Amino acid sequence: MATVLAPREQKSGVQLVPKRSELRAVLERAARESEFLARMAEDPHEALKEYYSLTAEEKAALASGDIRKIESWVGKLDPELATWLWCRLSQEKW
Repeated sequence: MATVLAPREQKSGVQLVPKRSELRAVLERAARESEFLARMAEDPHEALKEYYSLTAEEKAALASGDIRKIESWVGKLDPELATWLWCRLSQEKW
């Protein structure tokens, strides 16, 4: 009988931890710190430079406000955590 592995488990049994905490940290900071939110609005790629462990794909999703992609990684966001994403989507710059 074949063993079915969990979606994020390697054959060695080591769990792969998704980067949920880093993504959530950015969203929490944007919701709580108006200065960071302003920096994200002005130049998200520059504001995200200090989050060196985020992948280029994760940074791009944050920069563009891609709610669907981010929620696929971290789960459904409450209104507070979605603050930055809704701000980004309401901007006319893309």
